[in-house]
Amino acid sequence: MSGRRVLILDDEANIGLSLRLILEREGYRVDTVNSLAQFREMPRLADAYLLDVRLPDGSGIDVLKEIRQTDSEVPVMMISGQATIAEAVEATRAGAFDFLEKPLARDKVLVTLKNALERRSLREENERLREQVSGTRMIGRSPVFAQAVEQARLAARSDARILILGESGTGKELLAAHIHQSSPFAAGPFVKVNCAAIPTELLETELFGHERGAFTGAAGMRRGKFERADGGSIFLDEVGDLPLPAQAKLLRVLQEGEFHRVGGEQPVRVSVRVISATNRDLLRMCGEHQFREDLYYRLNVMPIRVPPLRARREDIGELADYFLADFCRRNNFRAKRLDPAAVAALEGYSWPGNARELRNAVERMAILCPGESIGADAVPLEIRGQQSVARPLVRAVRDDAERDQIRRVLDQSDWNVSQAARVLGMERTNLHKRIRSLGLTRKE
Repeated sequence: MSGRRVLILDDEANIGLSLRLILEREGYRVDTVNSLAQFREMPRLADAYLLDVRLPDGSGIDVLKEIRQTDSEVPVMMISGQATIAEAVEATRAGAFDFLEKPLARDKVLVTLKNALERRSLREENERLREQVSGTRMIGRSPVFAQAVEQARLAARSDARILILGESGTGKELLAAHIHQSSPFAAGPFVKVNCAAIPTELLETELFGHERGAFTGAAGMRRGKFERADGGSIFLDEVGDLPLPAQAKLLRVLQEGEFHRVGGEQPVRVSVRVISATNRDLLRMCGEHQFREDLYYRLNVMPIRVPPLRARREDIGELADYFLADFCRRNNFRAKRLDPAAVAALEGYSWPGNARELRNAVERMAILCPGESIGADAVPLEIRGQQSVARPLVRAVRDDAERDQIRRVLDQSDWNVSQAARVLGMERTNLHKRIRSLGLTRKE
């Protein structure tokens, strides 16, 4: 938080000077004033305020109310040595972040200010994410993808933990953000953790934070991802890569809603909606003692499987059009379009890298093709070269995915075809036809 500007309003010059020295040592830029008149002459450029409650020419609570008229989010902390309970209640109702009593403790001031600024940063980050998510949509109308989106919609309405399964590049993070935005937790932060990208020795402090002096270099208290996500959602991407010690601590958070910061003795309680994702077979990992079975069942309350792109070939054209338009807009390119032959070539490829690979291919085509229309000859050679074998392979993979999905729903409904048809969003007669064409039979 170094570099942030803090304004201190206190009629005791020695307190203002002490606070200034403390904060400047931590890298803050500090302004101090001694009266309400001086404050009103200052430009409102501060990132946080420390206000004395009682001033020689007014009240710090009135100053707080003035600040709130122009900025409802900037952190304001009240300080006083003789404030009444009524004044503390009034300050809290007016929007004070905290109330600090004199004599001021250095560590208390620093931790409170740091937490206040971090909370505002998280709120701003969440607003940016909300704008980003609201500007995107789940693209695809294939039955297998529509089923995954419908499951996500139903799961989002509760606080149930969700485990998103699928290959790398299928859009698991986007679906997680979509779930958060559609959930009762949407007003809170959406905190992402890539469990595979954090070094093992840093993972615990990244997730749960640490106390001052917990290890060499821990100069102050630091909140972890779970604490930052309080009141919102945390997305644990590649959760299968968590080491066993971190799994044990995660299990406790899920069971009890609390944890200890590294080096801490007091439990920290949080209310967080957990969404996790993996491209690994967690059940097999449980059998090999690489993943805790009790944690697996805690995370796997509502599993949602995102189908690979080769199983939803009818969505490729729509996705490619979206990626092309997005790339042209971001790079100020003149609008381009894919001609039918180019779309057909893209649909004939198996896409082992899924939607991520498709995006990269479309962007490469947009860069290398100078005209407004992108033809089949602009499709990368490695994609066109697979055409002779890709279509039968894609059809077979798509049929396998649909067969697995229909069998799973039928088994869950005890082979009640009418009930299964409602879950799948199909006509009963059409489901009967697909059962026969896919060769599905009930296993006794």
